[in-house]
Amino acid sequence: MAVSVKAIVIGSGVAGLASAIRLSLSGFEVTVLEKNGYPGGKLSSFSSAGYHFDAGPSLFTQPENIKELFDLAGEPMEAYFQYSAMQNACKYFYEDGTVLTAAADAKKLAITLHEAFGEQISNVETYLQQSKTLYENVGTIFLNYSLHRKDTLTKAPVLAALTSVKSKHLFSTLHKVNKTAFKDERTVQLFNRYATYNGSNPYQAPGMLSLIPHLEYNQGVFYPKGGMISITNALYKLAKKLHVTFVFDAPVKKITLHNNRATGVETDRETYQAPLVVSNMDVYGTYKYLLQQEQKAAQILKQERSSSALVFYWGIKTSFPQLELHNIFFSKNYKEEFDHLFIHKRVYEDPTVYINITSKCEPGIQAPVNKENWFVMVNAPANVGQDWGKYRALYRAAIIQKLNRLLHTNVEPLIEAEEILDPVLIEEKTASYMGSLYGTSSNSRMAAFLRHPNFSKKIKGLYFAGGSVHPGGGIPLCLKSAKIMCDMVQQDYRFA
Repeated sequence: MAVSVKAIVIGSGVAGLASAIRLSLSGFEVTVLEKNGYPGGKLSSFSSAGYHFDAGPSLFTQPENIKELFDLAGEPMEAYFQYSAMQNACKYFYEDGTVLTAAADAKKLAITLHEAFGEQISNVETYLQQSKTLYENVGTIFLNYSLHRKDTLTKAPVLAALTSVKSKHLFSTLHKVNKTAFKDERTVQLFNRYATYNGSNPYQAPGMLSLIPHLEYNQGVFYPKGGMISITNALYKLAKKLHVTFVFDAPVKKITLHNNRATGVETDRETYQAPLVVSNMDVYGTYKYLLQQEQKAAQILKQERSSSALVFYWGIKTSFPQLELHNIFFSKNYKEEFDHLFIHKRVYEDPTVYINITSKCEPGIQAPVNKENWFVMVNAPANVGQDWGKYRALYRAAIIQKLNRLLHTNVEPLIEAEEILDPVLIEEKTASYMGSLYGTSSNSRMAAFLRHPNFSKKIKGLYFAGGSVHPGGGIPLCLKSAKIMCDMVQQDYRFA
């Protein structure tokens, strides 16, 4: 376009990077202000004692969301970013000694669940077909359109969505849907797990979340070459190619306003003027700290926060052939675990343990030869002032006991490097209030509609992208939030 308009993006998480790319391609002169000294937010990495660790998200699905950005820019994605499809989605370990490898393929998974747990193949296939239908007819509305603008009714395929939704998806919990669909409690537990993909409780969250398994078993699971940090690196490099300006170590202190219009932002060092401001910061912090709107911030807190996480990054001085890229060690009593997370808000003595090992895909690169880099995560309650020093010790002991038991190995002597991330550190590093990974939970039927929109209804020129606003957390949804935001901007500013 002939006239360049300035835009400020607060934060360089994956949604901030995607927002900067899309705004630049729409003709804006974009500056990204990042409080850390590196881009990526939660999607960052570090090295310790020769081991490389992705610091945050570890599951990669829907690579088409990344490709879309490069296609829009007219750049070959392969020159920036490469990935490969995984044969298996996850390996599951149960307390009764059962070990199940779940293929990233609906038909293969159905056969595996039939052989392991006696599930009817047709039941599994039907469940995953319904998951696909829900995603394609309902999920696409949630993920591609604003729920807060009237024109969505005319643009989105609402009729197809209404015909796809069953009462169980709205009025039953995910657990009840799964309990009805499957005969074995272990299968139910496997599909209940997908509530954690947006920090929710399967015993409270609606059955609508049964659309999530579609991503893994119908679309596939992928591994980005170089680890998850390669997503950040690729988007950052693309943004730079598009002349986006990045300013690091520059936490924003204030969004400036005039007559209910955004006019720019202030940092400790400088004032930036722009008629368009996009916050990739947690929406609660945006209102409380950057806008000083205490009442609006308090209103946001009426929604339940999502779960957080406690992560141990372990350098393991041997290899475990029985483990895969993604591994889950289930708790024996799943409901009790979620009661502790969301009701009691304290540590559970037998947590479900997730281990991601990128050296399985790149041995000798992600970790020294014949060694492994373990990203060991347990779900944790949001921070409400718990003694996290005590909880770290309790979780660590519980994790090691479980792994010793299910792997038939003494794990602790094998740990030769260790770093820890808890909810307090998550909040410090990423400004995610209370350390909640996904902003608010989806533990109610109305949760999707109560998420903050991608724009401000009161302040012109202020928009939002990221996991704490519509459509939610996780890499695919964050990338979608950037698209929804930019579509609105193009419409509001009449940019083609």
